Amino acid sequence: MKAMILAAGLGTRLRPLTNDHPKALVEVAGRTLLDLTLARLRTLDIFEVIINTHHHAEMIADYLRAHRNFGMQIALSPEPILLDTGGGIKNAAAFFLTSGPEAFLVHNVDILSTIEITQMLRQHTATGALATLAVQPRASSRQLLFDDAGQLCGRRISGETQLVSLAADPQAQAFSGLHILSTRIFQKLTEEGPFSIIDAYLRLAAEGEKILAFHAHDAYWRDLGRPENIDRSAHDIAAGRYLAP
Repeated sequence: MKAMILAAGLGTRLRPLTNDHPKALVEVAGRTLLDLTLARLRTLDIFEVIINTHHHAEMIADYLRAHRNFGMQIALSPEPILLDTGGGIKNAAAFFLTSGPEAFLVHNVDILSTIEITQMLRQHTATGALATLAVQPRASSRQLLFDDAGQLCGRRISGETQLVSLAADPQAQAFSGLHILSTRIFQKLTEEGPFSIIDAYLRLAAEGEKILAFHAHDAYWRDLGRPENIDRSAHDIAAGRYLAP
């Protein structure tokens, strides 16, 4: 399986740490977020990776060169204009369509987790989903809604609900920033320019495509998008709550 690391964002929530660094190079317990993410991918035998870049993009390129790409095959997908999550994924289509398996992983650079990606891939393959999203029942101002079959049916933002299909009792789940997609999705991403992949998922779900939940309720997960969470994650690593590979 190939993977994409989403790392192009400005990291505004991490300021001042990202004033003169990309968020991918912010450090947790002496290691960069990019290093920790790549190490996690290597434990899954994922060695072909593309990383989208924008904010201080040259620093990421220099960092990878200095570390000889961590022994991996790494491509960069520069974004002179930020393309958001959906536009960034679409912009990297050639990397996934040229060769390799149908399914690929998308991983935010600013999360730590023990979510079982291998099990997630098994579910994705068995169900024939177009996209499989790792979710948890966490408190969040932005939640996705799924029906009893695990199909995406809407979202809830700050208490306001949007349904794209009927569901008797939709279950609210927080998205984890990990998803497995089929390369078939590139035929269906009709959006142009910058766009959110979640918006595309909702449109596709409304059209009857399988956009399914992978329930990772018991997994460790931490959003590293805020300075205070960097400190918490460092404590988690020191305490053994997250065993960094």
